[in-house]
Amino acid sequence: MIIVEADGFRFSFPDALGAFVFDEKDPRAPTYHGQPMKAVDLVAEFEHSYVFVEVKDFADPQRYDLLQAEVEAEGGNTRDAFNWLKNYLKYKYRDSYLFRHAEDKVDRPIHYLCLLSFNDNLNQRLQSDLRRELPVGRTSPRWVRSLAADCHVVNLKTWNQRFPNWQVTRV
Repeated sequence: MIIVEADGFRFSFPDALGAFVFDEKDPRAPTYHGQPMKAVDLVAEFEHSYVFVEVKDFADPQRYDLLQAEVEAEGGNTRDAFNWLKNYLKYKYRDSYLFRHAEDKVDRPIHYLCLLSFNDNLNQRLQSDLRRELPVGRTSPRWVRSLAADCHVVNLKTWNQRFPNWQVTRV
């Protein structure tokens, strides 16, 4: 059983070949990258795939709640915050993909899982936008492989329901 702690959460990957904190801050650690690029919080390696995990536990999720803000009159700032977060998550994935490409570690499908402290509706909206912009699947006939096999944006409760073999708890 492989256990990894990142950003206040403990991830359990009993069927993983390996898992580690990918955005390691300690330059002495073997998984430290030290490059001026973004990195997802952790990577888990399985026999047939890789999983990139990004964790964001926001103190004020309403700041990003585009769905609620569109109903109200204050949509501008919230829309900016939502778009900033979507782009932040997108580029964390893409930069991590480049890191792994340079390490020759994109030889299997990659699944992107974002664990956020949002409600299910807001997570679904963000997931839909991310799937389109990463993009998920082979979106060009010239591509030999996809950049991302899948993308899920979930909260803690939904994570543990959707991925029962990979339980997550708060530390």
